[in-house]
Amino acid sequence: MDLPSSPTRETHFGTDSIVACIARKSETFIDLSDRIWGMPELRYEEVRSAEEHIAALEAEGFAVTRNIAGIATAFMAEAGRGNVTIGFLGEFDALAGLSQEAGATEHRPIEAGGNGHGCHHNLLGAASLLAAVALRDALDEAGIEARVRYFGCPAEEGGSGKTYMARAGAFDGLDAAFCWHPADYNHVMSSATLANIQAYFRFAGRASHAAVSPQVGRSALDALELMNVGVNFMREHMPPEARVHYAITQTGGVSPNVVQASAEGLYLVRAPRMEDAAELFERVRKIAEGAALMTETGVEMVFDRATSAIIPNRALEEVMQEEFERVGPPPFDADDHAFADKLAAAALTDADRRASARAFNAPDRFPRNLHDEILPLPPEPRLFFGSTDVGDVSCLVPTAQCLTATAVLGTPFHTWQTVTQGKMPHAHKAMVTAAKVMAATAGRVVQDEELRARAKEELRRRRGSDTYRSPLPDGILPPRDSSSHRTPARPA
Repeated sequence: MDLPSSPTRETHFGTDSIVACIARKSETFIDLSDRIWGMPELRYEEVRSAEEHIAALEAEGFAVTRNIAGIATAFMAEAGRGNVTIGFLGEFDALAGLSQEAGATEHRPIEAGGNGHGCHHNLLGAASLLAAVALRDALDEAGIEARVRYFGCPAEEGGSGKTYMARAGAFDGLDAAFCWHPADYNHVMSSATLANIQAYFRFAGRASHAAVSPQVGRSALDALELMNVGVNFMREHMPPEARVHYAITQTGGVSPNVVQASAEGLYLVRAPRMEDAAELFERVRKIAEGAALMTETGVEMVFDRATSAIIPNRALEEVMQEEFERVGPPPFDADDHAFADKLAAAALTDADRRASARAFNAPDRFPRNLHDEILPLPPEPRLFFGSTDVGDVSCLVPTAQCLTATAVLGTPFHTWQTVTQGKMPHAHKAMVTAAKVMAATAGRVVQDEELRARAKEELRRRRGSDTYRSPLPDGILPPRDSSSHRTPARPA
């Protein structure tokens, strides 16, 4: 793939030297991304994906530490030496039920019910790794000392991998951390996110014949339905920025003539601050207990995950915006735009584009179906109504993220429309652009002691305290795999 060079700015260590290092190795990491796309693995099960990343890091001379926070697929790799330490965050987990052929403009699963990279984490991990390698190479060439770390972070999708890693001290000692996320717009993410808490509510009742002896039965499914009713009434009386979502994960069977002795729902509670999320979650818990009392059933709450809200860092974001504008947007060509037009016509709607534009504070009318500009940095950080475990890193270390257009405008993520684009040339170009922006920004941080100090002071000010408090309950251990915590309730 031809990668355009950046305008000449300096001949020593800086953006140009970093971009040159990326150009030399981009194909290697594009190949890595494509391999990860072809082996989609769910949270905490990313064994092959983690090994692919580790092999690439060891080939580049990074020293790898495995089993971070007791998680088999979490690791840290380090190269270099010195008093400044830069971290890059990588992800590689997939989503269930999103199997899809690459490059198709219609839903065409490879495997019925199979997994797929519906959030482009195949691209995410590979680009962060490319950025780490390029920064290390450019520093070595310039004779500048710094430590570069790459973090293999599992289970971002519904698993809070980084939250467990943060609690274990994995990110201690970093001067700054950088990440990115695939998107359908190019911009620096200057946003807070929603903190969240997720747990299973398992109701246990007593089975009986629904016609002959219904009076001796106690329906766990009735209890779960009553819980949902109670939560729905609560929605009018909670902060407008908060969110509550649920899934019924176990109904107790398919026979209507049996009183269901077990039922289970998975609840996800979000709010701008962890304190607000915890308060709202407690109200949900009380509603579950009330439903159990009304039906004479038992209820058990089983914690699943929690993540803190992102703390924006304008000191780093302003520098990242400068480097993004210096690097430029992804260099899409006529073939990229032709595919985008075809996919947009076949599988996307104006409503999709409007929803995406609202989410990213972007214009909902753009002349092309691939975003080939860079959105301006907003005057102040805003609130993004999503969640990510990057939030827990940002509570510990000044953190900045960029987003690049790996997807056609209006593509709803967590869908087959995203998966189908994960190996396309336009996605590769956006991935490489992200690596350039992250590494170039990190290079500025390495060289600028005053910038590091401002970023750390801003974090202290925005956090509002000197310490980070993990949102994970005391004693809770990371799940073993994607199905952990999903055993059925036991009948009373």
